[in-house]
Amino acid sequence: MKNNNSKSKAVAINFNPKQAVKRLLSVLPPRAQDIISGRFGLSGDKKMTLEAIGKKYGITRERVRQIENYSIASIRRSSSYEKENESWNELKNIMNKLGGIVAEEDLLEYISKEKSAQNNIHFMLIIGGEFTKEKEDEEFKHRWHIDKGLADKIHNAIRNLYENLKDDEIVPESEIVSSFLTHLKDVSEDYKNEEIIGRWLKMSKNIGKNPLGEWGRAKSSNISARGIRDYAYLVIRRHGSPIHFREVARLISEVFKKKAHVATTHNELIKDERFILVGRGLYALKEWGYSQGIVRDVIADILKKHGPLTKDKIIEKVFKERYVKENTILVNLQNPKFFKKSKEGLYSLA
Repeated sequence: MKNNNSKSKAVAINFNPKQAVKRLLSVLPPRAQDIISGRFGLSGDKKMTLEAIGKKYGITRERVRQIENYSIASIRRSSSYEKENESWNELKNIMNKLGGIVAEEDLLEYISKEKSAQNNIHFMLIIGGEFTKEKEDEEFKHRWHIDKGLADKIHNAIRNLYENLKDDEIVPESEIVSSFLTHLKDVSEDYKNEEIIGRWLKMSKNIGKNPLGEWGRAKSSNISARGIRDYAYLVIRRHGSPIHFREVARLISEVFKKKAHVATTHNELIKDERFILVGRGLYALKEWGYSQGIVRDVIADILKKHGPLTKDKIIEKVFKERYVKENTILVNLQNPKFFKKSKEGLYSLA
């Protein structure tokens, strides 16, 4: 697989989309030009609804729709359409460069950051006979392609990838790419790079990427974080070891650009079962093998699991579970309500 780490930037195109659209619209009567311009937002950022255009001209929504369809068909039959061959070819080349199938939003932003220019490009895609739009559905966002066979392969590979992801699984970008490739068959090697595959995955509404660059099922709180608890989980997981709640709050603000008050963060860590208090203000993830409870509970669990143990062995095992002073462990062991010591110096449950 090719490595392509370049960032997507607005590309310099060799034609002016507004001027190209102006030439295409020139074959229409003035009223039809105005209707098309308003309907697709060709003169500004905002697109007009069928109802708004109908009120402007005193005609029905259906009549507006008829004029729209007739106008598009007229443009496609015109000599002006044929004269824009270089523009159509350039759009095709851009689409091929982006992977042959691409989410509408990504495609338009790749070509221009200006909303009005994007609207004109969008209209050209609609007019162009070789471009096919797949409308948004439950699985995918609006997207465009020029090869239905390729589009079907990408759609199926994304579906298969989703089915193989567990509900709360978090996958690094390099691994999601490798996994995706196992589901992708008979596709040009030119498309097999991280940038294009990442762009394909962004078409999916079921697979998502969190702010840390990790992938998973879009509905998972690990991907679509919904509050301080979820942000805390992600930063603690990335940190990889127990961390003080003050530092958790700082990292949430730094990484996610979300204001995280220390007291609020601490309170959320206390209430969520995913987190375990392992020392004074220190929290770890339960999934790392830490158990709930105070030091006494930890000692009891150790003895239940391993049977009678020496003081030193108990201290060693508690230190793997909690960041506490040795004396705290010894004080707990002296409590006869919970622990007893044999003549051999072994501690067990009372």
